[in-house]
Amino acid sequence: MFEKILIANRGEVAVRIIRTARRLGIKTVVVYSEADRDSLAVDMADEIVAIGPPPAAQSYLVIDKIVAAAKQTGAQAIHPGFGFLSEKAEFADRLLEEKITFIGPNPHAIRAMGDKIESKKAAQAAGVSCVPGFIGEIEGLEHAIQISEEIGYPVMIKASAGGGGKGIRVAYNRKEVEEGFPAVRAEAKGAFGDDRIFIEKFVTAPRHIEIQVMGDKHGNVVHLFERECSIQRRNQKVIEEAPSPLLDEKTRMAMGEQACALARAVNYDSAGTVEFVASGADKSFYFLEMNTRLQVEHPVSEMITGLDLVEQMIRVAAGEPLKFKQKDLKIKGWAIESRIYAEDPCRNFLPSIGRLRAYRPPEEGKFGDVTVRNETGVREGDEISMFYDPMIAKLVTHAPTRIAAIDAQAAALDNFLIDGIADNIPFLGAVMEEKDFRKGDITTAYIKQHFPDGFHGVAPTKTQGALLIATAAVARSFTARRAREVSGQLNGKANGWQREWVVIVDKEHHLTQVDLNDGGANVVIDGKTHRFETATRPGARVIEGKFDGAPFAVKVKTAPDGYTLKLRGVTVQAQVATPRGAALHRKIPEKQKADTSKLIVSPMPGLVVSVDTKPGQEVKSGEGVAVVEAMKMQNIIRAERDGVVNKVHVAPGASVAADEVMIELA
Repeated sequence: MFEKILIANRGEVAVRIIRTARRLGIKTVVVYSEADRDSLAVDMADEIVAIGPPPAAQSYLVIDKIVAAAKQTGAQAIHPGFGFLSEKAEFADRLLEEKITFIGPNPHAIRAMGDKIESKKAAQAAGVSCVPGFIGEIEGLEHAIQISEEIGYPVMIKASAGGGGKGIRVAYNRKEVEEGFPAVRAEAKGAFGDDRIFIEKFVTAPRHIEIQVMGDKHGNVVHLFERECSIQRRNQKVIEEAPSPLLDEKTRMAMGEQACALARAVNYDSAGTVEFVASGADKSFYFLEMNTRLQVEHPVSEMITGLDLVEQMIRVAAGEPLKFKQKDLKIKGWAIESRIYAEDPCRNFLPSIGRLRAYRPPEEGKFGDVTVRNETGVREGDEISMFYDPMIAKLVTHAPTRIAAIDAQAAALDNFLIDGIADNIPFLGAVMEEKDFRKGDITTAYIKQHFPDGFHGVAPTKTQGALLIATAAVARSFTARRAREVSGQLNGKANGWQREWVVIVDKEHHLTQVDLNDGGANVVIDGKTHRFETATRPGARVIEGKFDGAPFAVKVKTAPDGYTLKLRGVTVQAQVATPRGAALHRKIPEKQKADTSKLIVSPMPGLVVSVDTKPGQEVKSGEGVAVVEAMKMQNIIRAERDGVVNKVHVAPGASVAADEVMIELA
C-alpha cells in the first residue's frame, strides 16, 4: 500500500479522497491554484504545492507541474479525481514513464473508452447497441450541418473529450446547429484542450441510466448496479439516485452484463461508468459513452452497496485483487443525491459567484434508518470562483425505501442554509415534493416539461401557507419579547410585548395572535388555531419544529418590515405589522417599475468572449448578440425584443457583473 499519494484536483473531490486516505493511513499532497490557496482541501492535506494561476489551463491541466509536485513531495501515486486530467491518456502515460502510479485505469483503456468517438467504435465492435449517429470526427460547420440533416433532427452535438455536462448542445434545426457547433467547439477547447466534435441522434423522452463498474489488474470486473441521472439542466446532472425506479431485475442484469463485457474488452482496471440512454416505454437501452474515472455521483452507489469506491481505486492501483465477486453484491435500500450549485434557478440556472456569508449544511450521520451525508469542499466565508465548476456540495440521503430517501432529502435541504450567493436549493426542494418525481416518472426533459417557463418558485399549499404565516408571526413575537425583557419589562405586564400581528403575504392581510409558551406558541391565524412547537433560539436563520404535529424547517432571513421565508421551493416575503401599522400599509401606493426593455444585460458574472453586434445594427428577438463565459460554460446572450443597437457598453475580454448593461437598444 502507498505511504503518500498526491491529489491532482480541487474542491469536494479532493476532500473526499483525503478522508479515505486518512482512514487507510495514507498521507496526502494537494496541489492548488492561487484561487484555492485558502480552500478546505489545502487545510486538510498533509502537504501542499502551489501550481499556478486560477485558470485550469495554467494550473490543474499542466502535466509537468503535477509531476514536478509529486517528485518534490515523494508521492508514490496520483489520484486525478474527476475532470481536469482524469481522462487524459497522455497523463497516465507520463506517470508510467516517471514510475508514479496512476490511481485510475490503464492508458489503453482510457484511449479506448475515455474518448467518446473511440468508445462508440469499441462498443459497436463488442456488439453493444449504440445510438444512431456519425462515429467520426466532424470537420467543420458545413460538415456538421450535413451530418445533422442526414441523421435527422433533433441531434446532439458533443465534445469527444467532454464530461460533466460541458461541451454538449441539442439542436432541433439547422440554425441551432449553426449556433451550437462553434459554441461546443469553443467550450471543448477551453475546458478539455481538445476541440474534436461528434454528432448523434437525440433520443426523445430518454432516461439517463449508468452502470458503475469496478475492475482490477487480475482480470476481475464487477458492476455495482445502476444510477438514474435523468434530472439534468444544460445536460449536467442535478439529482441522481440508486437504484433506478425504471429498471426491473432482468433489465438491470442485462445492462450490468453489457457494461462488464465492454470493460473486459479493454482490460479495464479501476472504477468507471458505462452510460446508457434508456426508453421509459419499453426499457430498451443504448450505449452512450464510458467515463474512465470516478463519477461525481459515486456516493449513491456507495450507499446502496456499502463499498468505498475511492478505497477500491487505491487498492486496485496498488495491485490488490478485488475482494468480492458479483454474487457478493446486493442492493441495500435507496439513495438520493442532490447537487448543491452556486447558481440561480430563477435565472435559468445561471452561475452565481461571491463569498459564502453563511454555509451551514444539515447534520451528518445515521438517524434511525436514515443516513445523511454531505460531500463538500467549502466552508463558511469561502469564495466561490468564476474559474471552476459551480458545485458547492453533494447532499446524499439513504433510507430503506425510495420515498423515505426522498423525504429525508427534502428535510435535509430544508436545513441547508447558504447566504451570500444564489443557490439551487429552492429548486431541489420543489422537485422532492413534485408528484411525477415521487412516482419515478421522469426523463432527461424533466425540467423543461415541468418548468416550461423556467423555475420561479412554487406556490405554497394551504398548510405551507399557514406554516409560513405562523413562522413570521412567531419570529416577530420572539424579537418583541426579547426587546421587552432587555428593557426590564415583565411578560404579561400592561403595555408589554405585542401579541397581535398582521402578516402580509402577496398583499393579503392575515390577522394573527401569538401566545408564546414553553416549547413554542399557540398561533391563531384568521380565526383558526394552530400549534407551533419549536425549541429554536430567537433570531435563528432556520426555525425547526412541528406545526400541527408535522415536522418542519423554515429558512428565515430578516427583511424590511418582516422576513423572507423559504420552504421546499416556496419563497415568500412576509411583512409583519401591528394592526394599526397594517391599516396604514394599505394606503401606501406601490412604486412603478423602471422600463428596462431596451437594455440587454448579462444575466450572470463572467468574461465577455465576443460581442456580435454594433451600433446601428438591427437585432431580432432571440438573436444572439454576445457570448459570456462563466464557470467553464459559454452562454449566448440574446436580445429579448426587436430593435436597433444604440450603444455597446462592453468589449471582448471584459469582466461583467450580474445585471450589468452590455448593449442598449434605441
